[in-house]
Amino acid sequence: MLQRAGASRYNHCVTATATTGPSGLTHAFVLDGAGGGRALDWAGVDAWTPDDGVLWLNLDYSLSDGARWIATNLDDIARDALLDIDPRPRAFVRGDDLLMIVRGINLNVGAAPEDMISIRASIGPRRVVTLRHRTSTSIATIASDLVRGVGPRDAAGFTSALIEHIVEHVVTRVDTIGDVVASCEDQVLADARGDVRARLADQRRRAIALRRFLAPQRDALVKLAGVQLPWLAVDDHARYAESADRLARTLEELDAARDRAAVTQEELQSRIGEVTNQRLYLLSLITAVFLPLGFVCALLSVPLDHDEWPFWLLCGVCAIGAGTQIVAFKRRGWLG
Repeated sequence: MLQRAGASRYNHCVTATATTGPSGLTHAFVLDGAGGGRALDWAGVDAWTPDDGVLWLNLDYSLSDGARWIATNLDDIARDALLDIDPRPRAFVRGDDLLMIVRGINLNVGAAPEDMISIRASIGPRRVVTLRHRTSTSIATIASDLVRGVGPRDAAGFTSALIEHIVEHVVTRVDTIGDVVASCEDQVLADARGDVRARLADQRRRAIALRRFLAPQRDALVKLAGVQLPWLAVDDHARYAESADRLARTLEELDAARDRAAVTQEELQSRIGEVTNQRLYLLSLITAVFLPLGFVCALLSVPLDHDEWPFWLLCGVCAIGAGTQIVAFKRRGWLG
């Protein structure tokens, strides 16, 4: 059943793109062990052997040649896990390979940052394969570092670099949300006018969208810090643990920003209610001023003709009604 699921997902990837068009091989490097790398094309990838150095492939799994390579070189379990339609962040070991799915901030032009990009990775001691559909700034940064000779030196270092770049972008985004919420708080305290309610609601929605993936991603990084693989050293575990701790602190700041936004919304609603009550109180005073005039006009409009009893009857009814209201108000404690 697992093989059928993997095959169906592969067929979906292949049929989703034409046989001609952009290449699914977005980056391919052989790491030189000193921070640099030699770029490869498909022919170089096919000719690579483990003795040449650590191979890093970054593939777009939605394009036909990338999907074909995935189907040929990854086993069914890895393919099924990495090509999930909407995967949650997680990390687990399969043999000597680390399978990892993480989410990064979407920094593409015109995209919502909270529409997080899914980066899937199969990392072994001699081969690193990353899969994505949308462009990832973290992946592009690693490729740029390799060109400049300051990139990762091995598979463990690549894993650390990828996680650290992703966490750094998350921290920056959460700081931005916190700054916007703080600005709204100052605006509410200063009674400044503006679209505060809309901004607060927008930031709360963004925080909720981020937290959907950041909470399981924190758990995945914590699990990654405890993974035991022959090609991971003590320093690697320490770097993973530091990234997990930083993401956990960032998640706490995100929760704090979301709670502050909720409290600020309540304060804003309270102030709006207070202003409304003040205006209603003013209208009540105006009504109280003009009410006796209406009562006098009503008495003067009673036709007396030759009998005065209608006038006194109306006065009696008004007096009885007023007395009844006074007694009722006292029993309810409305008159102090």
